[in-house]
This record gives sequence, C-alpha cells and structure tokens, in this order.
Amino acid sequence: MRFSKLVNKTLKETPKDAEVISHQLMTRAGMIRKVGSGIYVYMPLGQRVLKKIQTIVCEELDLAGAQELLMPVLQPVSLWHESGRYEKTGKELMTMTDRHNNEFILGPTHEEVITDIIKNTISSYKELPLNVYQIQTKFRDEVRPRFGLMRGREFLMKDGYSFHLNHDSLEAEYENMHQAYNRIFERLGLKFRAVEADSGNIGGSKTHEIHVLASSGEDEILYCNHCDYAANIEKAVAHMAIENESGELKASETVETPNRESIEDVANFLDITAANCAKAVACKTEKGFVLVLLRGDYEVNEIKLKNLLDVIDLEWASEEEMKSLGMEKGYIGPIGIHQDVKIILDTTLESAKNYVVGANVANAHIINVNHGRDFTPHLVADIHSAKVGDGCTRCLGGTLESARGIEVGQIFQLGTKYSESMNLTVIGEDGKPTKLTMGCYGIGVSRTMAAVIEQNNDDFGIVWPMAIAPFEVNIMAANPKDEEQVKMAESLYTQFRNIGVDTIIDDRNERIGFKLKDSDLIGIPVKIIVGKSLAEGSVEVKLRKGGDMLLAVGEVVATVKKMVDESK
Repeated sequence: MRFSKLVNKTLKETPKDAEVISHQLMTRAGMIRKVGSGIYVYMPLGQRVLKKIQTIVCEELDLAGAQELLMPVLQPVSLWHESGRYEKTGKELMTMTDRHNNEFILGPTHEEVITDIIKNTISSYKELPLNVYQIQTKFRDEVRPRFGLMRGREFLMKDGYSFHLNHDSLEAEYENMHQAYNRIFERLGLKFRAVEADSGNIGGSKTHEIHVLASSGEDEILYCNHCDYAANIEKAVAHMAIENESGELKASETVETPNRESIEDVANFLDITAANCAKAVACKTEKGFVLVLLRGDYEVNEIKLKNLLDVIDLEWASEEEMKSLGMEKGYIGPIGIHQDVKIILDTTLESAKNYVVGANVANAHIINVNHGRDFTPHLVADIHSAKVGDGCTRCLGGTLESARGIEVGQIFQLGTKYSESMNLTVIGEDGKPTKLTMGCYGIGVSRTMAAVIEQNNDDFGIVWPMAIAPFEVNIMAANPKDEEQVKMAESLYTQFRNIGVDTIIDDRNERIGFKLKDSDLIGIPVKIIVGKSLAEGSVEVKLRKGGDMLLAVGEVVATVKKMVDESK
C-alpha cells in the first residue's frame, strides 16, 4: 500500500465529542469516522486492524474445535417471545417492522436463533458436543452512546454457542473456551484479567468477564491481593469483621437528631461510627415496594438486588410514595411502616446488634434497634457492594483491591435456560428425549480494538502491538526529491512485500517531519527512513516503542523481518 493512495486523513486537533483516548486517537488517525450518534465507519486503516483481530480470534477458536457460521442480523420477534426474553430485555432492544407488518429484531445477540437452528439440525446425542460461532454486527439502542467504539449503537462482536448432553461436558467446554480466550488476548498483547460477573439478561448460572486493565475502564474490578479471586463490582462478595455483634440487646429508644439526615451526620451527632448505623433505602419495582437495610458504611448493589427480587426495573421511591408507606425521607427505618413493604436485611447487618435506624419521623432516629425483636425482615441476603479493604471470601487471608477494566469478552454457562423455553432436545443414549445444556461465549471485536489503544498509547499517538498494527513497517525517503533515496525506498518496499511483511511506503511529497508524525499517530511499529546515511550504505530504523538504529542496506530486510516475527 502507498500512502499517496490510502483513503485517510489525519487530524491535528482532537474532536470535541471524543472523551476517551481511544476515540480521540482513532478519529485523529483516520481509522473511524462518525456517521451518527454511536454509529461509525471503519476507514481502511481501522478495517485492517479489525480484520487482524478477527483473524486471531478465528485461528484460536478453530484450534479449540469451534466452527464458524453466519446468522442473519434480522431475527423474527416470535423467537424472542418463545424464549421469554422479549419482555425482559427492555428498551435497548432495536426493532423494526417490514411492509407486511411483521416485527423483527436487529440482533444484539443470537441465543434464540442458534437454539432454533440447532433444534432443527441435530437429533441425536451422537452429534454432541458441538460449538459454533460467528463474527457479526450487533445492535443496541443505547440511551447515551459514548466513548467512541466503547459504547455504540452498532458494534462488531464474536458470539459463540456450545451444546451438551450434560453439565460435565459443559464444564469442560467452558474451560476450553476460557483457555482459548486467554490465548486470544495474549496474542493481542493485552494485560487482562478474567473476573466473576453477573450473567445479566443473557442468563445462566456461571459467567466470567474478560477485562482489559485500563484507568479509563467503565467497570470496577475487585481482586484479592493474596489469591486469584477477582470479580466485577456487580458480583463481588467479601468477608468482613462484624463491628457490633457482641453484647446484650439494649432497650430501643427514640432520640432527637435535628437536621441529621445523612449517615455521616447521624454518626457524628451520636458519636458512633457509620458501621453502627443502618442505611435504609426505599425502592419501587414492578412487584411492589421494598425497604433495604444495610450497614451505614456500605452501598446498595442494584444488580444484586434486581437478581434477588427477579425484577427488570428498580427505582428509588419518591418522597410522596415514601409518605404513603409510613416513611419519612431522610429518617427512614423499618419500624412502623406499611405491612406490604418487603424488608430485606443485608448480610452486613445479619449479626449486628443495637444499631441505629430512622424513626420515620422528621428529626428523629431510634437507637439500640435489633431485628427479630423490633422488626422482622422478610429476607436476609447479600445486596451490598463489596469494597476495597474488605476480606477475601475465597482465601480468607487476603484483602480486596480495586482496578478499572474494559470488558472485552464474557463466557457463560447458560444451562437449560433456552433449551427449556424453546424445547431443544435430542434423543439420548436411553432412547428418550433429553434437554440440552448450553454455553455462550462473546468477544467485542470493535470494543477490543478500542481497548488495545486505551492500554497502548503515548503523547504521539497509538502504539499498536505488532500482531494487529494496520501495517508492520512504514518506509519513507527523507527527501522525496532525492532520486537515490526514493529508488532505495521503493526497492526495500518491494523486498519486504515479497517476504510477507505487511508494509506501506510513504511516497507523499511531504516533509519528513510530517511523515514521521503521521506514522507515530497511526501507530505503525517500525519506521525505515532512507536518508543521508544512504551515502554510507545504511538506513535508519525507528521503533514505535522506542529504539533507533542504523542498519546496513544489505542487512535491513532480514533484521527487520526477524524483529517483526519475534514481536507477534
């Protein structure tokens, strides 16, 4: 490829709507161009990177025994009604109607389609297990698309599905895919971590997310500093010492707490710690109102609470709604409220004694409250967010630390969620119909491209790992008017291409400084500059990650080829 023919325009200024570094650099480097909110064109340079990522994904999945297919973008809504997921997915689902008034879904994922296909394709246990995957554009009606390719309305994704006769077979394939994913992200040159996670709308009993570690990550990861435990904040659990579990039950008493509404203000006023206070949160769901009580120094984990209640929507109750239920905003407590309110006690308070709650009267709290005596919770469950400094539940010896991560992949054990609802069976070894158990495995291909940049950049631009750089080598003549320099640059360009090195030549009639800045912004790993040193029989080689050298013309091709191969 020649720069003079490349459909590309680099930008000096950062676009105003580009918040994260990957969005900024991909736009400035000419790799993507915005068409609409959350919708982008992958320009030639960006497309080259995407295809290289896809190649690595396909190579490792093929090696792991998966087979590639391609499913349609359009999905009949009837399949989603059959699985029962249409009603639960929410407003992010993109739908359309054809001229015959038939409703379709623009696929955000393909569990329903692949379940239907397998149901009508295989019939015997002898055809199992099997694993199929595709790489395809997906759609999601994001409320607020942002961060470029990180959270778009249209994105490129690899989704795969496995089918098994029993759970042991699923476990084996789950681990097989886990290892395949490790190899994929290692080849992409990423620092990453697999963490326990919530299965969300996909469903299933067990799931891990793969996070690229980056300060710009949207997700918080908690991990143990002593063992291999790691989990998304939505899933993380912790072991903690109970601060107020000993002693006799004291008589409860209502005390005045004028204008003390926050946990911090109440604790300071009563000269106690936040851990001795119960934080009360009133919520509204499609199933009714809930009052959550947890230790004052913790926060409600909405995902855990939604999963516990098996609800789609969760909102904080309004002040008017609280009053109708016998609650007073700022002074909420579990005593004296409407009997239809479901009280959930968090595990942070399970063993606690003599704590403080709101009195449901303005400017008052009740001290020395004890559940079981003063009120009875309907449920006791873990619905708080674990935090840095908590103990590890796995090894009981370490403490939790925090990192930011960009989710680039996720693997699920779906179990029989879809085979039950969509009646996916085969004839088992006993000659009877047997429900299949499923696994699901996803990688955000376009998101991975952005995540690589978040982890690999400097003040000059992108620093692509060799394996997925749009070009591995960039050759340029320092003086485009010097015939000898141009002739040598063209010769090297031909030689590198002939031995399979992905090479571009910057044949533009521009100053060398301009060419070098463009090359660094785009992130090409190796620059070869044919300049004044050609008179002494050598050329300059500059590495994007640092390092300059002069190489003899007769050695440069073999030396650079070796560097390229060893860097993949």
